[in-house]
Amino acid sequence: MNAKEWQAIERAREVLRLPERANLAEIKRNYRHLSKQYHPDAAAGPEGASEQMYLITAAYELLMRYCNEYRFPLSREDAENAGLDIYDPEDWWQVRFGQDLMWSDRKTRRR
Repeated sequence: MNAKEWQAIERAREVLRLPERANLAEIKRNYRHLSKQYHPDAAAGPEGASEQMYLITAAYELLMRYCNEYRFPLSREDAENAGLDIYDPEDWWQVRFGQDLMWSDRKTRRR
């Protein structure tokens, strides 16, 4: 993701009044709250509500696209199909650090 796209996401976060970290439920809750407040058909809507509603909707759609594009696979098959390296914890250790000295012969262990 480039800097321009990150700036757009930051602006969307500010429009929806979200903290730096937000889950989907928070994004949806803030969108619903703000859309009720700024909807042009609402009797108590402030001046320029339709323009603000456009910004809120565009921000929500951008964040939803971002969340949909960056899903993580939840099954082993999906992860392998996506080209992600899947290891058991012991295999992960071996790939990164080699033989575990703790379980090796004491004579070969360095101090």
